[in-house]
Amino acid sequence: MAAVQTASRLGAYLLPGRASDPRLAVTQAVAGEAAGLGAVWLSERLGTKDLGTIGGALSQATTRVRIGAAATHVQTRHPMALASLALTLQALSDERFLLGIGRAVPRKWTAMGLPPASNTVLVDAVQILRRLWAGEEVSYDGPLGTFPALQLGDRPDVVAPPVLLTAIGPRALALAGQHFDGVLLHPFLTPEGQRRSAAAVREAALAAGRDPESILAVGTVVVAADLSADEVAVKVRGRLVTYLDAPLLGSSLVKANGWDQGVLDRLAAHPLIKALDGRTADGSLSPEQLVEVSEVIPEDWFSSGAAVGSVADCASRLRHYLDAGVEEMIIHGSTPDLLAPTIAAFAASEPPARPLA
Repeated sequence: MAAVQTASRLGAYLLPGRASDPRLAVTQAVAGEAAGLGAVWLSERLGTKDLGTIGGALSQATTRVRIGAAATHVQTRHPMALASLALTLQALSDERFLLGIGRAVPRKWTAMGLPPASNTVLVDAVQILRRLWAGEEVSYDGPLGTFPALQLGDRPDVVAPPVLLTAIGPRALALAGQHFDGVLLHPFLTPEGQRRSAAAVREAALAAGRDPESILAVGTVVVAADLSADEVAVKVRGRLVTYLDAPLLGSSLVKANGWDQGVLDRLAAHPLIKALDGRTADGSLSPEQLVEVSEVIPEDWFSSGAAVGSVADCASRLRHYLDAGVEEMIIHGSTPDLLAPTIAAFAASEPPARPLA
């Protein structure tokens, strides 16, 4: 049981990146629970990674591990549907569900005919959810839509799930501290960037009259343990390119880490990126092409913003991140069924208890 106890602050993504077989999420979650993870997380992509369907399956296939959305989007479901989905998952899982909400990019919502995820939309959505979970009737007319009378007719007898916000820029971090139960921090933050981000959330909570210690801060780190150079190139180097190339996200990530903004200009000028004509690298370039583009990124960005090396090196790096202002870490890039050696090394490196005087 030592791994279960000492690794409970670790979580991992299910079906990271693009996936074609949702059934693997169940296999990965069961393996992660057996290895001692405290949580498994799903980043929803409509088509294969549907939160309600996979979350329901996970609630029955596991018994201890928490099940988190990291993240879904409030615009893609009617408030009643999202409130019902989250509360049902909370009941099915014996109160193990965490609802993470993301912003995504504005043009995604334009293409779908939906409102962008402005701060007002995000705050209004979480307030509506909480009121519905409390059994209230909600009347709303705003950027989310016009809803004359919302109310959940049947509610399970469970505690409402916590709602976390994915955040990286200063305004989003402040929003998380002011209105949400927690924050999900972005991959490729350095430990110091993570520390500053978590501190910003708690400062915003305190300024809003909330208890900063009640806000759950969850970091995310890409882990590549005992992999070949080619595998690291795809899982770490190529993945960072997709984040830096994303509109607004890349600049926010660079600012959060105190990195050189000029690298983004060199990235944008790369022939493979220029040829995309405004399309994002994620989903447009092959893994090999992403690795080629990554050559313009300084080497220390990969080492300082991820966990790469031996299993022992990665376990030590996870402890370093956990010491940087967060309660929990999500492992990205390596699925739970492949993490048992790293989790065991992490558990074995637990500092010995102090002897009683």
